[in-house]
Amino acid sequence: MIQQRGNFDWMLQDLAKGVPGIQMIVVLSADGLRIARHGGDPDTADRVAAACAGLQSLAGAVAQEIPGSEGEMKMVLIEINGGYFYLMAAGPNAYLAVLSDVRAEPGYMSARMSDLVVRIGAHLTSPPRRNGQTV
Repeated sequence: MIQQRGNFDWMLQDLAKGVPGIQMIVVLSADGLRIARHGGDPDTADRVAAACAGLQSLAGAVAQEIPGSEGEMKMVLIEINGGYFYLMAAGPNAYLAVLSDVRAEPGYMSARMSDLVVRIGAHLTSPPRRNGQTV
């Protein structure tokens, strides 16, 4: 699923250190399974990943209604009382989610997330699954 895991972990840490206020970074598959995380605890990361599956599906459905759109979700930003939630497409069937407090400026965060996706895009690809098995 993810090759060169050590390099991948280092890049997640680099994002966390480079943007003030990041609480958690989660890499997930389109079906809501956590691939990797930085910060937070594993159970919270699993819940975030599961919630993201529904959110990316909803965002994709809305994107299809925009004339001239390719119908693909690129990024979702939700402002929450006390912070932000970011969800970005990160490769075929893979997404990058970030939870932050209010110190994380949304424009800067989205640029840094985009840079990370470009740097490790091939490692964020999650193959499709059927009945729990990779196809």
